[in-house]
Amino acid sequence: MRRLFKGLPVLAALVMTAACSAAGGQVPSSGALTPQGGPTVTVTVTASANPSPSASQLTSTGKPQPTPKSTSKPTALGPRQVVAPDGRACPDHPTAACTGVPPGTKLTEAVLNDSGQAHRVDVAGRRLDRVHIKGDLVVLADDVVITNSVIDGRILNEKDRKLKRFTISDSTVGPEQGCDSLPGIGDGEFTAVRVHVRNHGDGIRFSGDNIVVQDSFIDLCSNPKDHSDGIQGYYGRSNLVFDHNTIDQRGVVDHNAPIFIPRTQNPDAENIVMTNNLLMGGTFSIQLWDIGGYVIFRNNLLVDNTWDYKPAEVQCANVDWRDNKLVTIDDAYRVTGVVGPLACMG
Repeated sequence: MRRLFKGLPVLAALVMTAACSAAGGQVPSSGALTPQGGPTVTVTVTASANPSPSASQLTSTGKPQPTPKSTSKPTALGPRQVVAPDGRACPDHPTAACTGVPPGTKLTEAVLNDSGQAHRVDVAGRRLDRVHIKGDLVVLADDVVITNSVIDGRILNEKDRKLKRFTISDSTVGPEQGCDSLPGIGDGEFTAVRVHVRNHGDGIRFSGDNIVVQDSFIDLCSNPKDHSDGIQGYYGRSNLVFDHNTIDQRGVVDHNAPIFIPRTQNPDAENIVMTNNLLMGGTFSIQLWDIGGYVIFRNNLLVDNTWDYKPAEVQCANVDWRDNKLVTIDDAYRVTGVVGPLACMG
């Protein structure tokens, strides 16, 4: 019997902290930029009435690992307010009102120094603040921090088959108009907080290790023959925390699912935690097929009757599925009612 968890212990609580603290350079531009520190993210899944699996339940071999310690106040499962540094707020789940670049931010256009189509960062610790990149952002060095910025294209971070660490917060990724079929943010080793991903066929690409996406709003689109997904696992590895995000796939014509992590593309994926998200749209809205490692999927809300075939297609034996619900919402994404429990279904 395989070991279900390795590398990221999960007992009664799971805590992942991602922080960037490197000093940075400057974006080639005509204006001065003021660097801002990247966010520190702490995600805590607290025990509910039905306690989380113990170390002995999660592991068939090896010694139990100690529960990770957190110095932050635990975040209870369920809707919670999202407050951006500039004071914008959403009452429960994130929307465009509290994510993305703050309104009125004076942006400096970054030079497209990579074939005239992308802005390339190859200096470790560089900070991009209040920048407008009218193309893709290519991160080729570790500990890059992006804040209060707009990237019209997508963010890529692979160099020599290795993924480079970056953090993005309070920023907008995607074109203002039209639809880019490619993923907005990928592929691994990144933290995204209060990010608005707009007008991309795929929102997040899970193709590496160590991803945190929190308090973000993913508003999808499609072009003909696309298979749009909110977050897609494509040879994903380990340590994915996807907490308190909104994925809206309603009205997308060539769509697949808000959450799509199939074993055929993710045989080695493990340590996946998906909690407190608001989801809508898709063929089968939640698709978690026989993933190699254990998955925690708790307290997520799915908007009722927004799917084509059925709410979920999941290998339930490999998923800690609890307290997920079918709900109704208003035009501002506020929950107006609970239709009933969302059962795990294969």
